[in-house]
Amino acid sequence: MLKEERQQKIIDILNIEQKVIASDLSQRFTVSEDTIRRDLKELDSQGMLKRVHSGALRVGPPITDFSYRETVDSEIKRVLAHKALPFLKEDSVIIIDGSTTNLALVKEIPHDFRATIITNSPPIAVELAQHAHIEVNNIGGIFYKQSMINLGVETYKNLQNIRADLYVMGIYNIDIDAGTSVPTVQEAEIKQQMTRVSTEVLGMITNDKFGTISNAIVGPVDDLSFLISEDIPEKVRKEYNKKKLLLID
Repeated sequence: MLKEERQQKIIDILNIEQKVIASDLSQRFTVSEDTIRRDLKELDSQGMLKRVHSGALRVGPPITDFSYRETVDSEIKRVLAHKALPFLKEDSVIIIDGSTTNLALVKEIPHDFRATIITNSPPIAVELAQHAHIEVNNIGGIFYKQSMINLGVETYKNLQNIRADLYVMGIYNIDIDAGTSVPTVQEAEIKQQMTRVSTEVLGMITNDKFGTISNAIVGPVDDLSFLISEDIPEKVRKEYNKKKLLLID
C-alpha cells in the first residue's frame, strides 16, 4: 500500500471512530508503529488531525468569525438551548461565557426571569439588556474580536471575586480522555477560572464536537456537571456514562 493511500485510510478511520491508536493502526496496516507515527506526524503538520500521546484525534472546526458561526446549525442550537433552560434557576448567580450556542440559550430566557448573569461576552450582555429582572455583570478585558469575548488579566481578576451557582461553558472541542479544549491559552485560562468559581458547570454541543481537540486544554470532562447534545452515538454515550457528568440528549 502506498503511503498516500495508507494516510487517507487513517483519516477515513479517524472520521468514523473519532480517534485512532498507533499500535492498532500498526496491526491493521501490517506496518511498524514508527511508520504509523511518521504518518500521524505528517498528517498533523497538514492540519488533518491532532496527534496525542498514543495516537490521534480529529481536529476541531476551523476558527471562524462569530457572526458566521451564528448562522451554522442555528436550529440545532435552539433545540439545545430549550433543553438547557430548566437548569437555569431563578434568583441564582449564573456565568455564561461567549459562544453562539450560549447566545442561542440567552435568547430563549423568558423576559420575567430573575437572576444575576455574569458574562465576558458583549453580544450576550446586549441580548440581556431587555430583561428587566436580570442583573447583568459584563466582565471587561481585552476584546477578542473573532470570538466576541473579553479575555486577559482584567477578566481573570474580576472572576476571583465571584461565586456562581452555575457556569454555562461554551465548548469548542471535547474528548473523553483529553477533556475540553479551545484554540488559545488565554481563553482556556478564563474558562478554568469560571469553572473554579462555580458550583455546577453545564455545556451544550452539537454531536460533531465529540472526539475533537484543540491546542489549549481547559479541563477533564468530569469538570462538567451536565452535557447536553443531540443524536448522541451509542459508543459515545457508553463512554460518557462512565463519567460523573449527566449526559442529556
